[in-house]
Amino acid sequence: MKEKIEAILEEVENFSAKSKEHIEEYRIKWLSKKGEITVLFDDFKTVAPELKREFGAKLNELKNKAQEKINHFKDVFELQNQSSFQDIDLSLPAEHGTEIGSLHPIHIVKKEIIKIFEDIGFTLSEGREIEDDWHNFTALNTPEDHPARDMQDTFYIQTNPEIVLRTQTSSAQVHLMENNKPPIRTISPGRVYRNETVSARSHCQFHQVEGLYIDTKVSFADLKQTILYFAQRFFGEETKIRLRPSFFPFTEPSAEVDISCTICKGEGCNICKHSGWLEILGCGMVDPQVLTNCGIDATKYTGFAFGMGIERIAMLKYKITDIRLFFENDVRFLKQFQSA
Repeated sequence: MKEKIEAILEEVENFSAKSKEHIEEYRIKWLSKKGEITVLFDDFKTVAPELKREFGAKLNELKNKAQEKINHFKDVFELQNQSSFQDIDLSLPAEHGTEIGSLHPIHIVKKEIIKIFEDIGFTLSEGREIEDDWHNFTALNTPEDHPARDMQDTFYIQTNPEIVLRTQTSSAQVHLMENNKPPIRTISPGRVYRNETVSARSHCQFHQVEGLYIDTKVSFADLKQTILYFAQRFFGEETKIRLRPSFFPFTEPSAEVDISCTICKGEGCNICKHSGWLEILGCGMVDPQVLTNCGIDATKYTGFAFGMGIERIAMLKYKITDIRLFFENDVRFLKQFQSA
């Protein structure tokens, strides 16, 4: 056994690894369950009692030196790999083209809408998504018995019925009116929530952009011209608009705005249900009571307001027929907007 130990010890001391595979080969040869050193430990029980102390010390020395040798060359090759990585010039162009990401269509359309209104002097005001009853309903002239307050339309915070997930971004405008004096010209984009059944045409969460202009002598003609400017900037110079009488608690008079169909150019098709028109937003003159609620002198100032769903505008822009696609994060759908 003594000769075998000395022979393996000499082999260990002279060992020089050429590769990681070479290291693993000799680790298995020496230290695996059937390795030469492991076998010597198994044979140790046959050594005479008076020689166990001497042979035990030699075996432990052999095992430790073999393990140290293996660890040494592992460290050497690890350092070499790190050094070769550090030598890489990270400024060199990649061998393959980098895949370009894409903006979400809602983000694209929101930015375009904001830019159009910023060009005519509207500032940006974004509010909070969790609101109190006053800013979401009462200040906007929505009485307690109004259908919009019904649980079927609004998400209420269960622990506090006075707190809701906002149903419209108009609440941001209430905060603005309470803390600023006219003239006020602002748009409020953001996410809103309504307790509605999810379908191809509606969702429990969506995005709005609402606009507000308050000053002396603001008229319905100003509102109409602003909407026409937006429609022709966004959908094309040939776009026509029409206003239909409607009702909103916070505006009087109120109107729904249609544009001439962008698909058939007003001739009639399946998209516009052969009417030649597509609805895009609601609008109206701010109700004097809303101004009073927000601390603005309704005898001196007038204003108009409008609101549009960004998903609705995006569906018209990109000819998308199912609103659920905006929220499903399907890469096949999102990749279509890479160049946008």
